Amino acid sequence: MAFSRPVASRLSTKRSAARTNASIAKRDFSRAVTAALFSSVIAVCIGSLGPSPVAAEPSGQVAKLEKLSITKVTGGAPIEFQIEVARTQRQKALGLMFRRSLAPNRGMLFPYPSEQTVTMWMKNTYIPLDMLFIKADGRIHRIEAMTEPFSEKIISSGADVSAVLEIAGGEARRLGIGPGDKVSHGHFK
Repeated sequence: MAFSRPVASRLSTKRSAARTNASIAKRDFSRAVTAALFSSVIAVCIGSLGPSPVAAEPSGQVAKLEKLSITKVTGGAPIEFQIEVARTQRQKALGLMFRRSLAPNRGMLFPYPSEQTVTMWMKNTYIPLDMLFIKADGRIHRIEAMTEPFSEKIISSGADVSAVLEIAGGEARRLGIGPGDKVSHGHFK
């Protein structure tokens, strides 16, 4: 005589298996979320260890830092900066968006092949910046100081320029940098 389980018992076993599979899926999802959060915390901790010879972009790519100096019209020793250079359209579009900090004497240069009116904005930018609009000969035309984070207000160069240098908000004032000061970098003549 063959022994068979009642139909209700077989359905109960299928429901129990489905609940077990759902529990395993929830556990796996929870582990994945925990691992992602842990990785994010580690990345933030590593990023706060101090200056590095290269700068990490939000895309995870690493940008090589270059030297740039500014000499005041009033004289004195040049002010040295370590900068990233946004050479491609994608790099220029991303700029310093999503950065949570910018160390003193660090920045990003946006060079253009010829002088033109340049407009910028602060969309998705977490920190205030000083924008230095620079003529082809390296002279600073004007400075837009302490730009407002996340603002979509258009900031214009006000004249034809060949580059924009973004530095931490308040740095130009702190260092005494102003219009007429001379920027030295390979981009300028």
